Amino acid sequence: MTNKKPTQASITKVKQFEGSTSFVRRSQWMLEQLRQVNGIDPNGDSAEFDLLFENAFDQWVASTASEKCTFFQILHHTCQRYLTDRKPEFINCQSKIMGGNSILHSAADSVTSAVQKASQALNERGERLGRAEEKTEDLKNSAQQFAETAHKLAMKHKC
Repeated sequence: MTNKKPTQASITKVKQFEGSTSFVRRSQWMLEQLRQVNGIDPNGDSAEFDLLFENAFDQWVASTASEKCTFFQILHHTCQRYLTDRKPEFINCQSKIMGGNSILHSAADSVTSAVQKASQALNERGERLGRAEEKTEDLKNSAQQFAETAHKLAMKHKC
């Protein structure tokens, strides 16, 4: 997500190579390009799923089936929150992803609380960073004007 308005969200596919602690970015799409999320097997324990974008089809594998479910819940929530025109279709996904007992909708679930608090903290930080960026730009412009004025005065008194 971006800190500036309008907010832009992207989906980034990363890979962690064996023996490495870092991740490598493989591909990235804007959230608006997402057309379909296919969980492949809503009743199984498969960690595989497919994402269909405007001009691409991509196969994904989560670390675990549980992680896939969590990703779907967060993705669904993000789509509902930030996409106004066309929302992607979620097929072959567990029904709890769309609401009901999802981690993002159940107040009793401690994960929900943690995710919401983290999300709120990130939003607040983003707003503060945005204000700091604006102030920095204003200071930069003021400093530049001051330098130009000082240079003109120096040239005037030099002659």
